[in-house]
Amino acid sequence: MRTALVIGTGLIGTSAALALVQRGVVVHLEDRDPEQARTAAALGAGTDETPDGPVDVAIVAAPPAHVAGVLAEAMRRGVARGYLDVASVKGGPRRELEALGLDLSTYLGTHPMSGREKSGPLAATGDLFEGRPWVLTPTRDTDTEVLNLALELVSHCRAVPVVMDADAHDRAVALVSHMPHLVSSLVAARLEHAEEAAVRLCGQGIRDVTRIAASDPRMWIDILSANPGPVADLLTDVAADLEETVRALRALQSADEDKRGEGAGGIEDVLRRGNAGQVRVPGKHGSAPRAYEVVAVLIDDQPGQLARIFADAGAAGVNIEDVRIEHATGQQAGLVQLMVEPKSATVLSAALRERGWAIRR
Repeated sequence: MRTALVIGTGLIGTSAALALVQRGVVVHLEDRDPEQARTAAALGAGTDETPDGPVDVAIVAAPPAHVAGVLAEAMRRGVARGYLDVASVKGGPRRELEALGLDLSTYLGTHPMSGREKSGPLAATGDLFEGRPWVLTPTRDTDTEVLNLALELVSHCRAVPVVMDADAHDRAVALVSHMPHLVSSLVAARLEHAEEAAVRLCGQGIRDVTRIAASDPRMWIDILSANPGPVADLLTDVAADLEETVRALRALQSADEDKRGEGAGGIEDVLRRGNAGQVRVPGKHGSAPRAYEVVAVLIDDQPGQLARIFADAGAAGVNIEDVRIEHATGQQAGLVQLMVEPKSATVLSAALRERGWAIRR
């Protein structure tokens, strides 16, 4: 791959373009909003000038509902040797292309499993896909050359290729992405009209659950409109679980000891099933999740504090596996939760105390 055309310079398209430029690929940028393409170009993601001839690969980074139309128009123009898209739904766009009667030997649908709550080129970063799964959905008609171009794109973005059937992919992302987003939004919606005294008590738990609810609703309407059936099926199951959980909680209010026992059993069941599902979520580098110990450090809201903590941890020879920040409501301070191997927790705590940090257990 020497040349590429990225059509759609939002978060995903611009991030892919940045990664390709860093690998020496000449990237041309195109967007229905020329100003957005110019912004991506100014960020170093390539040039908004039209290529002189066909590029090696065209990457369509458009919402699922528009993918087929944009791809069809690009194919008719003959802008590339191979065509990829990076939409979050795969079955629908492929069937739309088939219905248009286009030659799909030069096309391969893909989906990088990465993103942010923010959208647009200004949110883009060249390492957005690093270490993340990137799904490829080739068909029997896909040319080997196009598959190789897709694998090269994934490699340049330092992602991990995963080959799946398009419809199986759509069912999978309904489970691990689309349904959780709606559930997060439903929980966050409870906060909209909550009393301020209650909202001030928000801690890391509610932040974790509602983080993805901050995403652009317009983008998610496009995504969910392209995959409504599998998401609705999953939410039906969630609704049934919620009904059972509500009944169990009501039983806990009963004066009847047997009913309270049944209620407790129902709550325990859903919590244990949650435990069993959570342990299946892959951990670092896709491996099985590991139990880390938390070293909590009190910090002031001043520039350079995090950099100092990481530097001090490095000087102590401790690798930080993960980090969370919990801000104190109404104060210019917060807790940094450093996740480390259990054997390293005591070493890190002692080292940070020696360097003047306030440790909270």
